[in-house]
Amino acid sequence: MKLDTKITIKTLGEYAYQAIQKHFHKSLKWEKTVKKDEDPEALHQMRVGMRRLRTAVSRFGLALDLPKSASDKNIGKIARRLGSLRDLDVLKESLETDYQPKLPDKEQKNLQKAFHVLAKQREDAFSHVQKTLKDELYKSFKQTLEDWLEEPSYYSLASIPIQQVLPDLLLPEVSIFFLHPGWLVGTQSSKSELKISTDWQSQDVEKHLTNEGESIHDLRKQAKRVRYQMDLFTDLYGESYASYIADVKNIQDILGSIQDSVVMGQWLMDVFKSELDTHLPTLSNLLADNRYQLWQQWQPLQERYLQVEHRQNFHLAILKCEV
Repeated sequence: MKLDTKITIKTLGEYAYQAIQKHFHKSLKWEKTVKKDEDPEALHQMRVGMRRLRTAVSRFGLALDLPKSASDKNIGKIARRLGSLRDLDVLKESLETDYQPKLPDKEQKNLQKAFHVLAKQREDAFSHVQKTLKDELYKSFKQTLEDWLEEPSYYSLASIPIQQVLPDLLLPEVSIFFLHPGWLVGTQSSKSELKISTDWQSQDVEKHLTNEGESIHDLRKQAKRVRYQMDLFTDLYGESYASYIADVKNIQDILGSIQDSVVMGQWLMDVFKSELDTHLPTLSNLLADNRYQLWQQWQPLQERYLQVEHRQNFHLAILKCEV
């Protein structure tokens, strides 16, 4: 008798179930530690878990009959509360590790005012997180999703083999990513060709971040969406696909670091009543230098992803499922 050695093809529904189960349980794993405020890493991991769960719920929603309390919108509310607290932890860590040791004594003393304000804001943010993890929205989200995992309910599309719909799941988000106006910040159009401005000084970067920083920030958020969605299917692809995920992560990290630096500068301006250059001139210069260096890291990626051939190869990598 000849044995069937073919790999079992998973359906869209099975793949969706697996993703939601994984990220739901990962999120809950850190809940007790977050409530006790014992470890910043626990908060980070729970936030990431909720974000990835939100991606799974959103992207697989066409195949899943999920309870309303486990909707993309409700998960987003919970994730944002965790994110507000996490952002303050990142701000504090960056100030303490990356900048404070480089400041003269006078500025280090002035910086203590910022740490006092930060401590109060964090206290308020943690109170909101505690309240969120105790309220009915969160309790209902947990219970109904646990019940759904025990007895999942699907729509008709769930029965389609995953390989059959992979490009249709992935390419719309990638197209939104590629069509984002943030790619054009710092470019000039000449004879139907885009050219990147490579002669910028630090003040030029600052000017464009002031005027177009929101577009850059939004491009980072879209990169995160693409990365999280592509991460759902890494076991169905090979090295080429993995390399594009690494690229998108790099884009997300660099643009995220630029945004973190911008947010830190704005936050310090609020603390010191727009007199940051008076109270912390060295820190102000360090932040501007940091943004300039990050912009130099961003431009090679920007140039690569504005090339038609590279974008086409990205699409082809998604079309060539290897399982």
